[in-house]
Amino acid sequence: MSRDLQRELAVFRQNTVDLLPEEELLGKLRRKGRLRIKYGADPTRPDLHLGHYVCLKKLRDLQDLGHEIVFIVGDFTAQIGDPSGRSATRPRLSPEEVEENAQTYFEQVFMVLDEARTEVVYNSQWLEGLSLRQVIELSATYTVARMLERDDFAKRYREGVPIYIHEFLYPLLQGYDSYEIGADVEVGGSDQTFNFLVAREVQKAFGQEPQVILTLPLLVGTDGKLKMSKSYDNTINLKDPPFEMYGKVMSLPDEVVLDYFRLVLYKSEEELAQLARKMEENPRDTKALLAFEIVRLFHGVEAARKAEEEFVRVFRHREGPQDAPVVVIPEEGIGVVDLLSREFGISRSEARRLIRQGSVRLAGEKITDEHAVLKVPEEAILRVGKHRFLKLKPS
Repeated sequence: MSRDLQRELAVFRQNTVDLLPEEELLGKLRRKGRLRIKYGADPTRPDLHLGHYVCLKKLRDLQDLGHEIVFIVGDFTAQIGDPSGRSATRPRLSPEEVEENAQTYFEQVFMVLDEARTEVVYNSQWLEGLSLRQVIELSATYTVARMLERDDFAKRYREGVPIYIHEFLYPLLQGYDSYEIGADVEVGGSDQTFNFLVAREVQKAFGQEPQVILTLPLLVGTDGKLKMSKSYDNTINLKDPPFEMYGKVMSLPDEVVLDYFRLVLYKSEEELAQLARKMEENPRDTKALLAFEIVRLFHGVEAARKAEEEFVRVFRHREGPQDAPVVVIPEEGIGVVDLLSREFGISRSEARRLIRQGSVRLAGEKITDEHAVLKVPEEAILRVGKHRFLKLKPS
């Protein structure tokens, strides 16, 4: 084995849960050299988060070795909903919701990947055109018995929770994506192993060399319990403003901090050992280091420094952030959904969700009516969640 191949394997292996089958990867590297590596994301919400970054970082490292990255925006499969890890049927999205969410994906992906070396495709390009005959042929590549071996399906079947036929189609359609683009390797979280295995069977059934499976650990979200997921509302998003990103990291439970240093910042084993000792001695300062480094990664040093100063001011000294954006409210007022959407760059549906959650407060009072029209006789702070603020002033 050449030194270059050893180096490539080390990059493939770093931080991975599974690399299966590794001997097939070696064969592909020897025969092809440059591999087509697939990564897919369904636009179920408009933002990518650090859980996605764990995979995007791996993809960028492989891209820097000369491999070809194919990013699939699952605009078609998002309308079905990935049942992975779900105890109930995932709500289906309308084409309009999917399109709204997908608009920001490219910009976020290219915060990590090199746009010039990345192929981006929508899976609706081929899935919408499948005939019923083709769907039946695709369905014939996998048995119901094997589908029910999947943990979440098996659990729901035992407990009498409905499993709908379209949920069985999801892994088959994701597998068809791999066939359509000729994937040599597919990268994703460890909860995707079953889907990736199905893809191998689909590729083989259609006469294509099956892909190698590369899975990465699931980053735990801000709740410290569940995987980071848009569905669980426990995310740190790539486009979060510096202060909000810093605050979310600081809210992480102590027990997941080292995982973030390893999976997001790629610290070495020696560095992780030192950080573990620091966590025992001073967890707050160690977490502050993590928050600073993550903000620096996405926004730069100066933004990280300002976010740190603002966090100390707001949460240690109980003051409002000095640089909260100032918004002049007209005398007739402004709809709260319109304001949130305009000022924070979020969708109207996301704004309504935040209000329903009780995450929006004006001068300390919770806003519960998504149709509310905001009027301010004097300067007041609008707070959204823990880390987003607006300074509202009357006209």
